Amino acid sequence: MWILSAFTDEANLSCEGQITAATRAGLSHIDIRNIDGFNITVLPLDKAKIIKNKFDKARISVQMFGSPIGKIDILDDIQVDIEKLHHLATLAPILDCYAVRIFSYYNKKEIPHVEWHKKSLANLIRLRDEAEKLSLVLYHENERRIYGDLGANVKEIAELRGENFKLIFDFDNYQQSNEDVYAVWCRLAELTDSFHLKDSTLENMHVPVGLGNAQIEKILRDAVARNWSGSLTVEPHLTHSGAVALTGPSGITNETYANMSSMDSFHLAVETAKKLLNEIGVKWN
Repeated sequence: MWILSAFTDEANLSCEGQITAATRAGLSHIDIRNIDGFNITVLPLDKAKIIKNKFDKARISVQMFGSPIGKIDILDDIQVDIEKLHHLATLAPILDCYAVRIFSYYNKKEIPHVEWHKKSLANLIRLRDEAEKLSLVLYHENERRIYGDLGANVKEIAELRGENFKLIFDFDNYQQSNEDVYAVWCRLAELTDSFHLKDSTLENMHVPVGLGNAQIEKILRDAVARNWSGSLTVEPHLTHSGAVALTGPSGITNETYANMSSMDSFHLAVETAKKLLNEIGVKWN
């Protein structure tokens, strides 16, 4: 069974709006990134309890914390990320979620690649070890311009994979990094624990899943053949809403969807993803 989730902050930044969007799309899982004016890494505990009560009434579960941990410069103080991780650990039992999305550091000052590699892995090891103490599971996402950008670098990061360290495969981020996404999948298939469903054209214009150049249908069919199982999170990016802007997105606005409300573009993205999963015979929850 595959678990289908989505970044509902792309539909609306409020808790009520995200519940409405998830319910309308038939989703019972969401990934929390921003909600009610707070990034998940600074969400107050009392606010989290209120949100959890609303989620329970709507029968919605939190699948993963979409944290920005690791999305700072490699020369920045990692203690900032450690503190964010500790806060997520206090939120975990409240929101009943122990999975945390992370990244592997920018190199804005352009230190030598060897040093960037060494420092990035050292930071990830420290985060992994801290996560183990906190009973959290980290999910590294490939992202443009961080160390874990290209497939070859992610393969190195995969050496850390274990009970508390997993890998997210973001189709579009590989595509926008000019990788052959299917070739990267063949290299990382047995190391992939989760997917981010995002797609774009060769011109880096975001489109609904399966309509771009990220070879998503081909890869998901291969995943089915390999008996893969795990979570998939829809990350629409069809309109550059406030939530999308906070991520520092790559790509350009697609004028086809520019005039749609964020609620409607989110719904279109999820429905397109569901249709694709149904066409390839995937049972999802």
